[in-house]
Amino acid sequence: MKIEILPDADAVARKAAEAIAADARASVLARGRFVMAVSGGHTPWLMLRALANEDVPWQSVNVVQVDERVAPAGDPDRNLTHLRESLLEHAPLRPEQIHAMPVEASDLEAAAKRYALTLREIAGTPPVLDLVHLGLGPDGHTASLVPGDPVLNVTDSDVALTGVYQERRRMTLTYPMLNRSRRILWLVTGSDKVAALQRLRDCDRSIPAGRIRQDQALVLADSAAAPQLKGDKQI
Repeated sequence: MKIEILPDADAVARKAAEAIAADARASVLARGRFVMAVSGGHTPWLMLRALANEDVPWQSVNVVQVDERVAPAGDPDRNLTHLRESLLEHAPLRPEQIHAMPVEASDLEAAAKRYALTLREIAGTPPVLDLVHLGLGPDGHTASLVPGDPVLNVTDSDVALTGVYQERRRMTLTYPMLNRSRRILWLVTGSDKVAALQRLRDCDRSIPAGRIRQDQALVLADSAAAPQLKGDKQI
């Protein structure tokens, strides 16, 4: 794992956009496509808007969701709402290149299985994502892999449903799916993430984030989240 410390969230977002664009160009050159998964959060929306200004082979890009709240279409709680606003209004991406988690379905279990099939259609069997963006919660959660939730133990499905967390159920990619990815890009900002980032750095498997593979991981953190680290730190 490589950890790079930047001054603030804006700098993290810009650096992340540069890293994604570079990976996209390399992936399209090597495999003819680039499939990335995006989580929610304020800094990622800044990242996606910055990505619109980068040299990206957009026609060969597919965007999937890391996780999504079970909520109606257009709900401000939905990651998809902000994902579409950030990309479709700023980048030359067609709506069909964004693959939404079907959280409006009446049968959510069946919907999760359908999304797993969608991933196979665009990323192979088994599906391998070229890049996954992840965030880090103060409690050590990532994606919607939350401490104590049974979803942490799912090993036979790439997409699963959680229990209620912060008043919403979620649909999320699971460890098998995340850990097959070619690159993990963590964005960690804010002083409330200090302890969680230390535990992630120390490969603490007692937090959900600590069970994500680290060999191809890049962590971009702001100085508020990593006051104990100076400059770049290679782990």
